[in-house]
Amino acid sequence: MLKIEHLTKRYGDKLAVDDLSLRIAPGEIYGFIGHNGAGKTTTLKSAVGILQFDAGSITVDGIDLREDPLACKARLAYIPDNPDLYEFMTGIRYLNFIADIFKVDAATRQSRIRELGDRLELTADLAQPISSYSHGMKQKLAVIAAWLHSPRLILMDEPFVGLDPKASHLLKQMMREHCDRGGAIFFSTHVLEVAEKLCDKVAIIKQGKLIRSGTMEDVRGDDSLEEVFLELEDTSC
Repeated sequence: MLKIEHLTKRYGDKLAVDDLSLRIAPGEIYGFIGHNGAGKTTTLKSAVGILQFDAGSITVDGIDLREDPLACKARLAYIPDNPDLYEFMTGIRYLNFIADIFKVDAATRQSRIRELGDRLELTADLAQPISSYSHGMKQKLAVIAAWLHSPRLILMDEPFVGLDPKASHLLKQMMREHCDRGGAIFFSTHVLEVAEKLCDKVAIIKQGKLIRSGTMEDVRGDDSLEEVFLELEDTSC
């Protein structure tokens, strides 16, 4: 579903992502673990076409991102760590705007907006301007927008930050359901416990370089990573 090969990205003299390769298959919830500043956001933004990268290749559902970026973007959704929403819009106007971009027909969008809005308990607030929303409400709106066009691949950057426990639980259910239908999810987190409970596979990144990837059991079983896990557990507290 998502194939990243030898991805390299520099900011001036700083090497933000160093020769990183990953493959996320259909049906997988794939966690991307690392400290803030480790290179997670740069990797995600490169994978969705927001950032140009210096070397390597990225394919989405078999399509090369550089050769056909629009076809790739039609197949994916991205939720950044701090969603930039058009706050002058109401929630429903924003969702209809997103549906227009992805050419979701009227009947389908109405059904999905109602279903997702009810599920995340946001339907009653969709007529209100986004500027009046709390951070958690904005995050819920971003989740609805991401799921609206039934993307094959969903990428999320620290998606649980700002969500209350109930909303976090609902989002985890939605992630699993999406993958059970054959989709894939790639999300970043610095909270080790979240990855352990939710992910089918994980990748650990440190200072822009991939340290280890595989199932949580495989990664946890690597004694050489004990110090890395202790650092992550400290920052999760």
